Amino acid sequence: MLVDVPRLGTKGDKVSFESLVVEVVRSGFVESTHRARMLAVASDGSIVRAHGAVDALVSPRSAMKPLQTLAMVRAGLALEGELLALACGSHDGEPFHVEGARRILSGAGLDEDTLRCPEDLPGDVASRDEVLRSGGGRARIYMNCSGKHSAMLATCVVNDWPLETYLDPAHPLQKAIRATVEELTCERVAATGVDGCGAPLFFVSMPGVTRAFRALVQAEPGAPERRVADAFRAHPEWTSGTTRPEARLMRAVPGLMVKAGAEAFDAFAFEDGRAGTVKIEDGGQRARVPVTVAALVALGFEGAELDELAAGVLLGGGRPVGEVRVR
Repeated sequence: MLVDVPRLGTKGDKVSFESLVVEVVRSGFVESTHRARMLAVASDGSIVRAHGAVDALVSPRSAMKPLQTLAMVRAGLALEGELLALACGSHDGEPFHVEGARRILSGAGLDEDTLRCPEDLPGDVASRDEVLRSGGGRARIYMNCSGKHSAMLATCVVNDWPLETYLDPAHPLQKAIRATVEELTCERVAATGVDGCGAPLFFVSMPGVTRAFRALVQAEPGAPERRVADAFRAHPEWTSGTTRPEARLMRAVPGLMVKAGAEAFDAFAFEDGRAGTVKIEDGGQRARVPVTVAALVALGFEGAELDELAAGVLLGGGRPVGEVRVR
């Protein structure tokens, strides 16, 4: 049974229709600002904090990958552990990410030539440098969505669905993903677009995404939803990267699930049902993590790692001279 997030504006909700302001402070002066929407709900689904137009449509981008993976698991994708986590991930192209995507493909009898995501270099600097030093270049397997695309292809093999058109919105795989998104968000998809990796993306609301993430972590053990959430939380480095802030957050708060999306979107849920979503209105990634930490703090989470991530450090001449902070 799906849990719900109440409609905004009901009595007792801490709702501000003004966006949060994130300040970029250098040498004591506010150099730039970002505006952010935030929705944070308690374990019973009641709203703890809401800022900005959280009821407006938004594209969560890669934050929807756990829902895409759930649809694949329901359709027979037989991945477990770190490979299931990688299917949900936006990875940095570190060697273990690349090897994992290749394992998914080979397990389905496929190779990299079947991928339809764009060619790219690893996002991780050391991994990118090693590829270039060894004479390599851009490849689809290095693209941050290659784990998801490999899993999509593997799902097609299981179901004897066409491989060449697996990114078409009319493909059986993409229809199954859309149905899963609508089921867990409890919303009809308002519009369909194209993500950076070429896969369909769906426009929904922040409360809808929050509902979906709560449904994942609160499902019964062994259910497909819980299998996805458990794999995701058990292998945080596989869903992002060794040094990424999302992995640091999940290591600092066991039981927390955090997924980032392009254009500065974050979705998170804790095992007791506390959850939330964050969108930086101008897509500024540097403001995303401080606002997500502010949402977690509003829900009662604390710790030294959160304190460190709350204020993004600005450097000048190689030393700290400022911060990114939520006002």
